[in-house]
Amino acid sequence: MDRLWSPWRSTYVSDANDDTDHNDDASVFTALQQDGKEKGTDAEHLILWRGEHVFVIMNLYPYNNGHLLIVPYREIPSYIDLSTDEHHAIADAIDRCMMWLNAALEPEGFNVGMNVGRAAGAGIPEHLHVHVVPRWGGDTNFMPTTNETKVLPESLRQTYDKLSAVIAKTDGS
Repeated sequence: MDRLWSPWRSTYVSDANDDTDHNDDASVFTALQQDGKEKGTDAEHLILWRGEHVFVIMNLYPYNNGHLLIVPYREIPSYIDLSTDEHHAIADAIDRCMMWLNAALEPEGFNVGMNVGRAAGAGIPEHLHVHVVPRWGGDTNFMPTTNETKVLPESLRQTYDKLSAVIAKTDGS
């Protein structure tokens, strides 16, 4: 199989920690959310919303347009390590994400899930996160299979702006 190299992914993950003054052992999620909070750069880091126990960030490497991640502030590797409050916060955030995506992008369905552990496909196994992926009929095609290439209908920034506008209306922020 041919490879389509994307060296910017490696740079992004390593730079997220290099650009902050935080613990080098922090996950990319912790580094981004701390940097965003301290420097007011949430939009730059594609962080859409902050709750008490979790935050919502757009996936920089989405499976589909509007792919969101719900991330607990606390770095934990497994779902069973979540506190009761974190469980509730994730459930609430899933509802919020689906509502926001429905209003902004009008998907026909959703995939919601998590990959717990590297063997299950977790790209950042040390920091549990939940994927909320909007879906449309016919949104899969041959490109990822034959070329390992995703085709997205708009830029991350355009989607961020649409979702931010919906969140501002629905959450009053």
